[in-house]
Amino acid sequence: MKILICYASTEGQTRKIARFCADRLFDLGHAVELLPATDATDLPDCDAAILAGSVHVGRLQEALAEVATAHADRLNACPTLLLQVSLAAAGDDAEDRADLERIAGEFVRATGWTPGAVHHVAGAFRFTEYDFFKSWAMRWIAARKGQQVDPARDREYTDWAALDALMRDWSDSLVA
Repeated sequence: MKILICYASTEGQTRKIARFCADRLFDLGHAVELLPATDATDLPDCDAAILAGSVHVGRLQEALAEVATAHADRLNACPTLLLQVSLAAAGDDAEDRADLERIAGEFVRATGWTPGAVHHVAGAFRFTEYDFFKSWAMRWIAARKGQQVDPARDREYTDWAALDALMRDWSDSLVA
């Protein structure tokens, strides 16, 4: 199958996740096109699609919302996934999880695209990408959650094995 993976990434973790998904789906025999949302004026033909974005300040990137809105009819006509990347997905706080569900719900309502499934993927602290103020804010967030971080080093929370299993399961569902 031809699978499109369209992503929006702020510091690079969602891009890394999208690339990982593309590699896994390619290994499973699919043709995959990886496309940054900022370059997605026209979507290529595809049999299935994944949209991936990261949560910042309570919402997904505007570029991803623009793609989903502009192409909602096409996306609604094929199997799709929404991968919502966030640090909150790394934890098990019920309030954080409810907030992630709210963000996904607002995205779906605003864009008119109804993904076949929404999966929350843990992101990363990308201190090497932050300016002084964002680094300070992210250290404060980490401290509130009881996380020890080194502001001189990035820290990744993405569960690559779970993401691999998700891609295998989704691929199997496409073939079935």
